[in-house]
Amino acid sequence: QVQLVESGGGAVQTGASLRLSCAASGFSFNSYAMAWFRQAPEKEREFVAGFGWGGGGATEYADYAKGRFTMSTSNDESSVHLEMNNLKPEDTAVYYCAAERTRGPLSRWPRTYDFWGQGTQVTVSS
Repeated sequence: QVQLVESGGGAVQTGASLRLSCAASGFSFNSYAMAWFRQAPEKEREFVAGFGWGGGGATEYADYAKGRFTMSTSNDESSVHLEMNNLKPEDTAVYYCAAERTRGPLSRWPRTYDFWGQGTQVTVSS
């Protein structure tokens, strides 16, 4: 059974850093693309960062995340992380970890993903 569990969210001030984690179980990264998405109140869910199946290829980032956010995996490939630096109020959202069973290119569309975590809230105050 595929399971994704996020942690690490919280309430911080502008300029702070947070490290989100997603514990993955029940599947192998070899056949799944992994991504982080976020959803702010009254907005659609949007892509943050991700990498294709097997961890191959470069990690992709949304434009707003480039230079501030870094996605990584644990050595045993049991979890993925999202290091977020220089946080801004507009980064306030629920952050989700997602997995898509595919050997195709990385998708930035939420509807293509098969499994989701419950989300973790990130709140950035000015």
